[in-house]
Amino acid sequence: MIVLTDISKSFNGRSVLNQISAKFVKGKCSFVIGASGGGKSVLMKCMVGLIEPDSGIIDFDNRDFLRLEYSQKKELRQEIGMLFQGGALFDSLSVEDNVAFPLRMFTNMNKSEMLDRVNFCLNRVKLDNVNKLFPSNISGGMKKRVGIARAIAMNPKYLFCDEPNSGLDPLTSRVIDELITEITEEYNITTIINSHDIKSVFDMGDHIVFIFKGRCLWEGHKSDLKRSNVPELEQFIAASEFK
Repeated sequence: MIVLTDISKSFNGRSVLNQISAKFVKGKCSFVIGASGGGKSVLMKCMVGLIEPDSGIIDFDNRDFLRLEYSQKKELRQEIGMLFQGGALFDSLSVEDNVAFPLRMFTNMNKSEMLDRVNFCLNRVKLDNVNKLFPSNISGGMKKRVGIARAIAMNPKYLFCDEPNSGLDPLTSRVIDELITEITEEYNITTIINSHDIKSVFDMGDHIVFIFKGRCLWEGHKSDLKRSNVPELEQFIAASEFK
């Protein structure tokens, strides 16, 4: 479980996150939703250590990330998998080398062990015989699947996904949703997803956090989304479903 307590962050005197508190449960897909510019991406960057908040607590299974020693933070980061919005694959590396990248960085695996792990992860996202292809040779949906394979290469306890369906057609989006859900349940991962895609929220979301102008205005189960009595959330859902 990840527990946030009163996370605040400002840039040049402008408040972007204002005392956000939320919980994300192991083995479940939790969504952080809200309009663009509302603070979702900044919150995720704080959680994975790319940005340090001004105040608050980020608790990873009773480990206060912000107050750990450098070596402890490094160990915790190795438990985190990240699926970036555009896939963020290295264009100059093959699919195989992209997935193997974190293994080379953080493990002492030999070449054979590394290849076995890469092939396992690619197989898990239903990609076989693509090892030697480059990102320019594969579709957008395949890039996202390679991104997922790389994100799970280190067998993470925590998986962060930033707009995983961005730029994908509805059918491919569903494939990505199903993969993330399956992997979350199969490996009992704490998964947090930033998304504008209300269909994905209702299809796969277990726990929802709604961010509006840097504040958490609502948190709960998807079954309660449409009776939240929060006008900003009702407007967000209505606008998203209209698209």
